Amino acid sequence: MPTQPEEGIRLRSNREIAIHVPDLARAEEFYGKRLGFRMVRRTLDQLEFDTGELRLYVNRDTSSLISFIPSFDVDDYHEARRFLEAVGCTLRFAGEQAVPYFEDPFGFVFDIIERPAKIVA
Repeated sequence: MPTQPEEGIRLRSNREIAIHVPDLARAEEFYGKRLGFRMVRRTLDQLEFDTGELRLYVNRDTSSLISFIPSFDVDDYHEARRFLEAVGCTLRFAGEQAVPYFEDPFGFVFDIIERPAKIVA
């Protein structure tokens, strides 16, 4: 079991957060109309809002509400997933979501997204 990150495995914070709600129409009314966040994309199961500094994903989930899900970028999703499971994270599924979240040994739930780091010259 690795005790420190393998070379190439690095989680980088991003400016995205997800929340889970049972009623997307009500969430659209609140976040879009009342708070004034700009709708970027709408699907049957998710709303995406530009809130300024954060991108807010509102997921339809009637099964198990999770207060919020921070997101981290990784260079390679599959390598990062293997690493996270090896160091004690477990997979956690929410609603109809196809991609799992990760839960650390303390119960903290987060998401990883494959987005290779930009190389700055």
